[in-house]
Amino acid sequence: MDHRPQAWGRPRDDVYGAYDASYLHDSGPKTATQSPVVTGTSVIGIKFKDGVVIAADNLASYGSLARFNNVKRLRTFLNSSVIGFGGDVSDMQYLDRLLSELAIDETYETDDTPEDDEETTKKTHLNAANLHKYLQKLLYQRRSKFDPLWNQILVAGTDGEGKPFLASVDLRGTAFSSASLATGFGSALAQPIMRRYAETDEQAAKLTREEAVAVVKECMKVLFYRDARSLDRYSIAVVTKAGVELAEEEQLEKQSWAFAERIRGYGTQNV
Repeated sequence: MDHRPQAWGRPRDDVYGAYDASYLHDSGPKTATQSPVVTGTSVIGIKFKDGVVIAADNLASYGSLARFNNVKRLRTFLNSSVIGFGGDVSDMQYLDRLLSELAIDETYETDDTPEDDEETTKKTHLNAANLHKYLQKLLYQRRSKFDPLWNQILVAGTDGEGKPFLASVDLRGTAFSSASLATGFGSALAQPIMRRYAETDEQAAKLTREEAVAVVKECMKVLFYRDARSLDRYSIAVVTKAGVELAEEEQLEKQSWAFAERIRGYGTQNV
């Protein structure tokens, strides 16, 4: 009997011919992942008068299976910016480690000049606009190596002048900014809602913090009902010049599918 793995479950070679095991040889070129397995869905963000509100649910799906329901996809950077990740979770974890190292480098003091006050120190740190440019170059470099990071990222915070900043970058390094942004199905489901309130920066400048938070929560509700890869638990962050306020265990008000019982043909009804 042939106990080699390539012979398991195979007919006899003397009857059906020898088995082609060439695929077992590991002499081909190095390849990169081309199809993410564990993924996160939409990230949404909207500017308001004093900053930016950004949110993402806490679900990571294994294909179509809602597998991991406690994956936080918003990351803070130096308490001044927030990065929201859509797409492949393993690539998100790689970028999170990379940004953590960058944050350590940024906070490591190389000059102990006593006349440097806190405000001067803050100006030397990367703001959201700098961070977005860094991520754009990184993602474009990986794309150019034909080994892309399968993510679409939103960066929220303030720019060098202290104005609200919100921008996107995808796996190809394509980058742009707008008063409201969304990734995944959010670009089709949540973006039209946000554009009613903040289609331009001028409109966004009229929004209060409370109004922006209410718009984002309404969008998260729509995504929960309409996007099959979403969850009713989510993370939401408000970024202003004062810093980042992040809540990672928010939940939509009690959602009920009881209305489905009134739909003809649902469940075990006597119609």
